[in-house]
Amino acid sequence: MADLSINFAGIKSMNPFWLASGPPTNSGYQVQRAFEAGWGGAVWKTLGDPIVNVTSRFSALHYNGQRVAGFNNIELITDRPLDVNLREIAETKKKFPKQVIIASLMVEPVQEKWHEIVKKVEDVGVDGLELNFGCPHGMAERGMGSASGQVPELVEKQTSWAKEAAETPVIVKLTPNITDITATAYAASQGGADAISLINTINSLMGIDLDTWNTIPNVAGKGTHGGYCGPAVKPIALSMVGECARQTDSNIPISGIGGIGTWRDAAEFMLMGATGLQVCTAAMHHGFRIVEDMIDGLNNYLDEKGLASVMDLVGRSVPKYRDWGDLDLNHRVVARINQDQCIHCNKCHIACEDGAHQCIEMYTDKNGKPALKVREEDCVGCNLCSIVCPVDGAIDMIEKPGEEPMTWNERQALLNTL
Repeated sequence: MADLSINFAGIKSMNPFWLASGPPTNSGYQVQRAFEAGWGGAVWKTLGDPIVNVTSRFSALHYNGQRVAGFNNIELITDRPLDVNLREIAETKKKFPKQVIIASLMVEPVQEKWHEIVKKVEDVGVDGLELNFGCPHGMAERGMGSASGQVPELVEKQTSWAKEAAETPVIVKLTPNITDITATAYAASQGGADAISLINTINSLMGIDLDTWNTIPNVAGKGTHGGYCGPAVKPIALSMVGECARQTDSNIPISGIGGIGTWRDAAEFMLMGATGLQVCTAAMHHGFRIVEDMIDGLNNYLDEKGLASVMDLVGRSVPKYRDWGDLDLNHRVVARINQDQCIHCNKCHIACEDGAHQCIEMYTDKNGKPALKVREEDCVGCNLCSIVCPVDGAIDMIEKPGEEPMTWNERQALLNTL
């Protein structure tokens, strides 16, 4: 069995799987149940001045038979008194000293407020702090959350205020609701952050009820934008993690968040530069025991790859994640239909005719039956046919010999010399 323990910005955890700040970490009861199931850590639901939440507050996108392909919430930070949360944190840490507890924090952008709350939560024995600069709704209207997280100067300043009082590692949670997330990652590092976590939820409106014309969800007939998460946001999160991981000017540990629900998701985030992982929506959907499959699956994967430690995965794919201008313009792949696997549904032909490059032909085979073939000389290797094909193995993308590699950047440099 591989070693699943991690060292994340000086915080040692028995495995990389932490619960993210949210409804599953709202109370000591829940966090303790999670630790019993095997989670390595938990980021406590965001602490600050307690607020009043509304009902209803959750909604979901169900797509093509999959429940909760995407998830939206308009819930805010804790609505429980700070002293109650602090007492339960202390009790939980005492019962589970080997598990990690991180306090998520959100207060007004005032230096004294940050100093005060940092000292209070560290006094009860947390292992680290996560500064919530990501929440896109409710708190943002009050000048907190993503309202701060979208302004690099505020990220840097508030991070430095927290660091002035902190004795434990400080993690800065970044909002994806920004043009360039690397700008705020850099600001966090300049403010002294020990690590960053990303992504927080994405601005969203889940839908409209076509009978009542109310938004989904709605509160007494009125609605608002919320935070989008779940499996549908994984590609966005993975990209932003990769963007931050490949920045040499802010080489800082990353806790990956966004659509993680399986060991495969976990492995992808770690390959793209995340040392630790945070999970929320999947735990809400399937319960805390999903961590058992995630641990077993990641262990088996590491064994198959011959890796002794999960830390050996971290960042291995980052060098492969490049700007478009670094890609080889002369690399060529083409589609090839495997006739013994094809079920003649014609989806590839329709997709290629209407949405791609018209290079799949219908013909009659030697037995007089209809068949499909690709004109490889016209195929641009876009992958669309293989994507829409319902049968695994019916269409392969074949690499063809090409010219010497040439990137866009190299091509432009060559043209400039002529």
